[in-house]
Amino acid sequence: MRVELRVLGQVEVFVDGTRVDLGHARQRYVLATLLVEANQVVSTDQLVDRIWGERPPRRARQLVSNYLSRLRILLSASGVADEVVIERRGGGYVLLAAPGQVDVHRFRRLVADARADADEVHASELLEQAAQVWRGEALAGLDTPWIATLRQELERERFAADTDRLELALRQGRHAALLPELTTRAQAHPLDERITAQLMLALYRSGRQADALERYERLRVLLAEELGVDPRPPLRELHQRMLAADPGLAAQENRSPVVPRQLPAAPALFTGRTLELAELDRALTGARNGRATAGTVVISAIGGAGGIGKTWLALTWAHRNLHRFPDGQLFVDLHGFSPTGRLTEPADALRGFLNALGQDADHLPSDLDAAASLYRSLVAGKRMLVVLDNAATADQVVPLLPGSPDCTVLVTGRTTLSSLIDRHGARHLPLDVLTHGEARALLATRLGERRINAEPGLTDDLIELCGRHPLALAITVRHATTHPTIPLAEHTAELRDLGLAVLDHDIDPTASLPAVLSWSLHHLTDEQRVTFALLGIAPGPDIDLPTAAALTGLSPARTRKVLRALEEHSLLDRHPHGRFRMHDLVRSYAAETARDLLEPVRRAAVDRVVDFYLHTTDAADRLLEPHRPPIPLDPPAPGVHPHPLTDRATTLAWLDVHHPHLLAAQHTAAAHDRPQVVWHLAWALATFHLRRGHRHDDLAVWQAAVDAAERLPDPAALVHARRRLGHAHAELGQHEQAVAHLHRALAVAEDHHDPAQQARTHHALAWAWGQQGDNRQALAHARRAVALLRDLDEPVWEADALNTVGWHAAHLGDYDTARSHCRAALDLHRHQQDRDGEADCLDSLGFIAHRTGDHRRAIDHYREALALFRSVGNAVEAAVTLENLGHPHVALGEVAQARSVWREALELYRQQGRDNDVARVQRQLDDLDRSAAQPAERALHGVHHLGGR
Repeated sequence: MRVELRVLGQVEVFVDGTRVDLGHARQRYVLATLLVEANQVVSTDQLVDRIWGERPPRRARQLVSNYLSRLRILLSASGVADEVVIERRGGGYVLLAAPGQVDVHRFRRLVADARADADEVHASELLEQAAQVWRGEALAGLDTPWIATLRQELERERFAADTDRLELALRQGRHAALLPELTTRAQAHPLDERITAQLMLALYRSGRQADALERYERLRVLLAEELGVDPRPPLRELHQRMLAADPGLAAQENRSPVVPRQLPAAPALFTGRTLELAELDRALTGARNGRATAGTVVISAIGGAGGIGKTWLALTWAHRNLHRFPDGQLFVDLHGFSPTGRLTEPADALRGFLNALGQDADHLPSDLDAAASLYRSLVAGKRMLVVLDNAATADQVVPLLPGSPDCTVLVTGRTTLSSLIDRHGARHLPLDVLTHGEARALLATRLGERRINAEPGLTDDLIELCGRHPLALAITVRHATTHPTIPLAEHTAELRDLGLAVLDHDIDPTASLPAVLSWSLHHLTDEQRVTFALLGIAPGPDIDLPTAAALTGLSPARTRKVLRALEEHSLLDRHPHGRFRMHDLVRSYAAETARDLLEPVRRAAVDRVVDFYLHTTDAADRLLEPHRPPIPLDPPAPGVHPHPLTDRATTLAWLDVHHPHLLAAQHTAAAHDRPQVVWHLAWALATFHLRRGHRHDDLAVWQAAVDAAERLPDPAALVHARRRLGHAHAELGQHEQAVAHLHRALAVAEDHHDPAQQARTHHALAWAWGQQGDNRQALAHARRAVALLRDLDEPVWEADALNTVGWHAAHLGDYDTARSHCRAALDLHRHQQDRDGEADCLDSLGFIAHRTGDHRRAIDHYREALALFRSVGNAVEAAVTLENLGHPHVALGEVAQARSVWREALELYRQQGRDNDVARVQRQLDDLDRSAAQPAERALHGVHHLGGR
């Protein structure tokens, strides 16, 4: 918090640039008295005397007490009660404040330091700062005898300090810039010999010797007429030296000009950013080697989210390269993103630069263009560095750009500042989070290698919980260093449990990650702020344009503009293939801001995005498995348009990309009490999960679907959910759970006299028992499924059941039965144009041919099945068929072909996380290496396809 207490002008109090209302006019008299003597007790009688003089009102002491009470209330309400305190002590009162907060004390300290400083350049800078403290007549608007006396005393102090300032400025060769101010002072003080001497010297050094001599003659006459005296010796001596054209007067013009050194201190313990520092070096080298267009300025605009370390990088690089800028460095904080939300105006920044370059504060151009022109003239041809920190808009930056290619400018800000790139050739250097190695180095530098090496796994967790975000890491380091006895495990647990709340700070907003992030929202429109909040609660790790349009309810064109604006403000990152992603901590903050939205707004957005995912996934499932019986869906929320999918290839590509979002959408639907959607999403994902081998995810979505179906009135939904859950358990080798769920599904189907669900559940039980190698149990359930399905008009399901009967019959040695059932199933699938089912049957026929010694026919069947599986994108079943295909190749002694297909199967199994299958195929490959002539263990067995719809 920045507190300013002013008497050198009007009596005012400012908090972070905002003026505090001081209430009753007399309260300003009280405050002025206490400010002038800050940290010293002022008696009540003195207060009465200074406020009212010789005619105090009745009950004056009580009025003073009342005024002070009101001042305390006003100061407390403004939030400065901890920094500015008014206390009653002894027989009076004291105002406690840091000396630097009161302008009169800051002025006096600067003047005293300047007069004690042997370095004239630094002393001159201190006096320039002292002059800037004044904002007009001291104690303006107040009038009592004591104040009138004090005002005169302060004006004398100001006059003396200005005289010293001008003296030093003349010694540094700034005579031309000082002429307007010196002329005005000489007119205001016509009998002051020191002022006349300074004006004469400035005129003389500006080549105006006659004017300088005329000024002396004018003063001599005035002194004789008014006071009857002659000028004193110092002025007479100066006059004689000018008449003699003393070269010593002109030689002083060669003094070194003012070299501004405005850079703040370099960040302590800076680590990492090697690539970014090198990029800044390249930007400067390119400019120096003439690769920049003549007359342009090479700018490295450093972008990045709040707290990412832009200023630290800029200052670190600047201090490491000071030798490259012998003519000085200028720095200004443009307050683009700060607690107050008030931008630094370019005119104010220019005034600061011009003062630093030796221009008099009281005689600067008032027009922005004129000030910018003067600034460009002063830095022309100089090798200077200009750091424009925390910029929000290009309008803030452009007037501060030098016109000389010898100057280098660093701009930091959270926005991209596109026009700087387009019109001024700026090089954009986006700043991301630290690498893991850089983050670890930061922790090691500040906490010590011993502490972080003691718990390396914990250190890695801490880094990832902070998202490798520099400010988050810095805050965590502060917590750890200020509480050295608390293990890192506790800090890690707090971050894991409380998240962003641990990185907050109630008192200092610059030490709070949520506060720093909040400043990025100051320049957003309401529409952009709402979108930012909604992105925080959107399901999935990232988002694309169609999904974002559904989330926001805006048109795609409008959504694109809003996303681009958030990207420009470093709140959103764009990734390849049209994906947009937030940093995890930024997203957590966005989710926090979403709580401020009205519940109907938030709920409608969630419903839209979930419906978008559901209806798009349902359409995808119909493309992948057109023979699967559809389930009716409620219409999507108003304004939702499912993403158009045209063929199986684009469908699988969309599902591959959006799979994590669809899982998250199901969780979101469950959290928002939409059980029908939970069940429907599980249904719509089933085919994709089967073909891509997402077995663990399939188990999770069907467990959620069972929980949801138990709340729905439709028993068929519960039967189907339990059946699919049982199937998912069986895929993972969890036989007991699989059979338990399948029998519970069968019981519900039988209780509700649903033959179709009974048949499908028997089919699933056949597959589960087959996974256990119990072909007799499997065959019994498969036959029961066929019997039930013959009375139903479901040819695809009947074909699946027939194929399952054939598969298990073959394993029991009944090859005639097996062959007839599989061929009947193949005919049905071909008639229905069901390529998945057709491939399953061909795989079964390949196994039968292999078992009966017709290995070449087996190879033909397997290859035909493989081609069909690949045509529909069924990588899971393709892997199984590849494995089966290897066995007849081994039987025929075709070792190379067997090795080739098994290696391909092995790679697919690995990609699908099927560890048991990987181990089995690896054993078969090892067998080939040991003996190419000996069939592998499972050469007469085969692997059954997953089955089930």
